[in-house]
Amino acid sequence: MKVLVYADVEAGQPAAVARELVTGARALAGPGGRVDLALFGADPSAAADMGVDRILTLPALAAAPYDPAAHAAALSAAIAAAGPDLVLMGYTTAGLDLGPVVAIRHDLGLVSYCQTARAGDGAVETESQIYGGKLIARAATPLPALLLMNVGAFAEAAPAPGQPEVVTLEAAAPQGLRFIDATAPDPDAVDITRADRLLCVGRGIGEADVIEEAQEVAGLMGAELVGSRPVVDAGWLPKERQVGKSGRRVKPALYLALGVSGAPEHIEGMGEAGLIVAVNTDANAPIFDHAHYGATVDLTDFLPAFRAALEGR
Repeated sequence: MKVLVYADVEAGQPAAVARELVTGARALAGPGGRVDLALFGADPSAAADMGVDRILTLPALAAAPYDPAAHAAALSAAIAAAGPDLVLMGYTTAGLDLGPVVAIRHDLGLVSYCQTARAGDGAVETESQIYGGKLIARAATPLPALLLMNVGAFAEAAPAPGQPEVVTLEAAAPQGLRFIDATAPDPDAVDITRADRLLCVGRGIGEADVIEEAQEVAGLMGAELVGSRPVVDAGWLPKERQVGKSGRRVKPALYLALGVSGAPEHIEGMGEAGLIVAVNTDANAPIFDHAHYGATVDLTDFLPAFRAALEGR
């Protein structure tokens, strides 16, 4: 099988999700299969250790800011050149931008929110999280197809030094979009990606008053306090403390989730934590599918008891 992976790029390097997708692509391609990497926005040398057979690139985009129209044209050219049976993209901002566009252009079946993928008998079988992760949808999609995979669906590939073939594509530069600027994070803001322990609060905490108590508990744990998107949208925590697809991706040794439902967008940001402990009154909350330990306890009971236990250590 021929599999084409689109690489999200961060600061001139393939993002972690791209390395995860290469792991999945190798398994799906099987012995004798081929894995190509569509790499735009970075130099091909940045992906030399990813263990792919070919890198498809467009030099004009290597140092250019992300432009969805330009990347859609380049990815379309990559699909035309590679003729893949399967295209893998991350369920990321770029994946949402580009996946539907190229699927329509090349008449590819598209499945989103994918947690698993297995190929066989001319189709790809997937399991996807829907309705905020509360349901799992199973689908069999005829090949060729395009999958938007959740971050963390595959393990990140270890470096595999090699000499992949570099294929230079040609694509017409689209007109109509003009890059203005990018907003960088505040350099003085807390960097939650470096924290070894995180205490995350979700909408299940109920009231903004709980934030102060959670902050005290986080301090006793030696942890940083973070939140899911609803908490940040409500103005209870600043943006730099948001975990998830539209926040930061973290990988602490300990992640304590209080009142967090566990939607796919949140799991994308913290699913690789070393130890995940979840507390939620909803026994069916998707977070429990990812937690190593969990408890269906009311936070008004849990937080005071946990704080007392920490203070008594």
